[in-house]
Amino acid sequence: MDQVDDGEYIDLDLSEVRAGDEPWRRRRFVRCSFVDGDLRGLVTESCTFDECDFTGADIGASTHRGGAFRSCRVVRATLGGSTFRGCSLLGTSLIDCRLRPITFTECDLTLAALGYADLRETDLSGLRMREVNLVEADLRGADLQKADLSGARLLRARLDGADLRGARIDPNGLVQAGLDGASVDVEQAIAFAEAHGLRVG
Repeated sequence: MDQVDDGEYIDLDLSEVRAGDEPWRRRRFVRCSFVDGDLRGLVTESCTFDECDFTGADIGASTHRGGAFRSCRVVRATLGGSTFRGCSLLGTSLIDCRLRPITFTECDLTLAALGYADLRETDLSGLRMREVNLVEADLRGADLQKADLSGARLLRARLDGADLRGARIDPNGLVQAGLDGASVDVEQAIAFAEAHGLRVG
């Protein structure tokens, strides 16, 4: 089907839709299916996707500005080379996806599911990541400076060599994750020691 900017699309199967040469602007998609779709190189501006399914889709080398992917299902999808600027991924599940390299700038990943994700060496600095699921995620060497990881699930997450300075992390998160060689500030070091039962005098 043909789409137009400022259009609204609800409960549609759009798996045959292609990215095309022109950006998508201010389009709203609700509960639409992009399963196994070819959206490689897609550019979106101020578009919203609510409860959409991107299972198996190729969204690689795409660019998204000022948009939202809320409570979407992104499973076994390709996102490598994609850029998200000023976007919300609130409650979106990114499961078994090819993510690297990926760029997030001023984005909100609150309640996103990124368990087991490969985010090695990824710049996640300054992101809002409250209550994000990072169980067993690979974040080795990632830049998490000043990220808000309040309430994040970090069980067996690999943060070896990551830069955590200025990040908000709950003490239990510091206990659950692997932190060998990670860079932390003094306040975090004290919280880490106390979380491991040490008394800091």
